[in-house]
Amino acid sequence: MNNPQLTEDSVGRIFTLKTPDGPFTVITRASEPVVLASGWTDEPAELTPQIHSSLRPAELRQSSAESNIKAAVDAFYAGELNAIDGIEVAQKSGPFRTHAWEVLRRVPAGQPVTYSEYAERAGNPRAIRAAASACAMNAAALFVPCHRIVRLDGGLGGFRWGLQIKESLLRREAENAGMSPERII
Repeated sequence: MNNPQLTEDSVGRIFTLKTPDGPFTVITRASEPVVLASGWTDEPAELTPQIHSSLRPAELRQSSAESNIKAAVDAFYAGELNAIDGIEVAQKSGPFRTHAWEVLRRVPAGQPVTYSEYAERAGNPRAIRAAASACAMNAAALFVPCHRIVRLDGGLGGFRWGLQIKESLLRREAENAGMSPERII
């Protein structure tokens, strides 16, 4: 599996962390700790299809966790909700979706917004489906917190990693932000 002709840019690192919500796997570039994909799974095959083809590593190598990423995930689960904000992420798509992912990173923990509010924040209030699609196509779960987007009626909506994990994340964020989880969920 090791190909000596691969460059550092075409190799990715993969590692899995233990979290209260289950195994959390992260794929980064080998050349730098930039998150290409992440989610609550221990199966890399569930993550790699979400990476844009121009960013997808030709080869993945098991690695020990990148210390800054592991520290951020551990701190998030310990109640430091903004710890994930400084982790660099690489995702690629069209202009609206790319911008929408940047907007997701600015939704405060403990203060989820509806899909329609999210579309408005992304600059197109009528693009509710496009905003929902940006959530669905988000490869960097947790670091690009698509779990913070809920339905207009307050329901959870969808989440690739399961509604139980989405609810757990929203509860954790509400409690650590001093909000009542019942008001949010």
